[in-house]
Amino acid sequence: MIYEEIGANKRRSFLLLFLFVVFLLFLGWVFGQAYGSGGAGVSIALLVALFISLITFYWGDKMVLGISHAKPVDRKENPYLANTVEGLAIAAGIPTPKAYIIRDSAPNAFATGRNPENSAIAVTTGLLHKLNRLELEGVIAHEMSHIKNYDIRYATLVVVLVGTVALLSDWMRRSFFYRSFFFKGRRGRKGRAGGGIIVLIALLLAILAPIIAQLIRLAISRQREYLADANGALLTRYPEGLASALEKISKDKEPLEAANKATAHLYIVNPLLEHRGKINDLFSTHPPVGERIRRLRAM
Repeated sequence: MIYEEIGANKRRSFLLLFLFVVFLLFLGWVFGQAYGSGGAGVSIALLVALFISLITFYWGDKMVLGISHAKPVDRKENPYLANTVEGLAIAAGIPTPKAYIIRDSAPNAFATGRNPENSAIAVTTGLLHKLNRLELEGVIAHEMSHIKNYDIRYATLVVVLVGTVALLSDWMRRSFFYRSFFFKGRRGRKGRAGGGIIVLIALLLAILAPIIAQLIRLAISRQREYLADANGALLTRYPEGLASALEKISKDKEPLEAANKATAHLYIVNPLLEHRGKINDLFSTHPPVGERIRRLRAM
C-alpha cells in the first residue's frame, strides 16, 4: 500500500503541473483574443507556465520555508531536535532532511521538498517548549513519513501554484482596469467587445479563484494524514506519543503567525484557529483530530 501511495503522489504532482500549464495557456488564448494579438498570447503564456513550473518544482520548498520565516537548526542550541531528525531518518531508510525552526510560540510542524533527497522538516519553538520528548518524536516521525511517501512534493506544488492562480486573477482584473482607463474611447466596436470579454473573465476569476484554490487543497487526500500517522507510529513504536502531541497541538489557542491559507495544509494540525471545529472539518484538508487520535490509540 505504501508503494502504491508513493506512485500515486508522483503521478498527482505531474498532473497538477500539467493542469497548471493548460490553465495558463487558456488565459493566454483569452488575452490574445481580447487584445487582438492572436497566438502571441498563447506563446507568452507557455513561456510563463514553463518558467513558473520549473521554479515551483525545484525551488518551491525554499519558497515555502521563506514564507514561513523558517531558519536552519543550530545543532548546539537544539541538539535533541537535530539528533531526533537524524535517528528517525535512519529508521525510515531515507536521507536526513534539513531541520528548520520557526520562531513562534504556537506548537506545529510541517515537511516540505520535492523528494527525500531534497527535503526539510520545520518545527516551531512552541512545539519544542510545549511537547515532551516522546511527543516530539511522534511529530517528527509523522513528518518523516510524509517525506518517505512523497506527500511533500504534491503539497509543496499546491502552495506555489494555488498562490499563482490567485495572483493571476488579480493581475487580469488590474490589467482590465488599466486598459479601460488609458484606452477608453479610443477603440471601436471590436475594442469594446474585447473589453467585454476581459470584464467577464476578470469577474469570473475574481469569484472562482478562491474556490479553485480551496478545491485544490481539498484534493489533497485526507488519507495521506492517516497514513502518515500510522507510519509515524510504526517508526517510533509508540502511537501514544503522536496521539498526545496531536491532542496538545489541537487544544493550543495561540495563533501561528507564520501560517496562511496557502501553507495551512502543510502543517500536522490546521494552524488557522478559525478553521477548527466540527463544521469546518467538512472543508478542511486535514481529517478531524479526534478521529486521528482515536485511530492511533486503537493501534
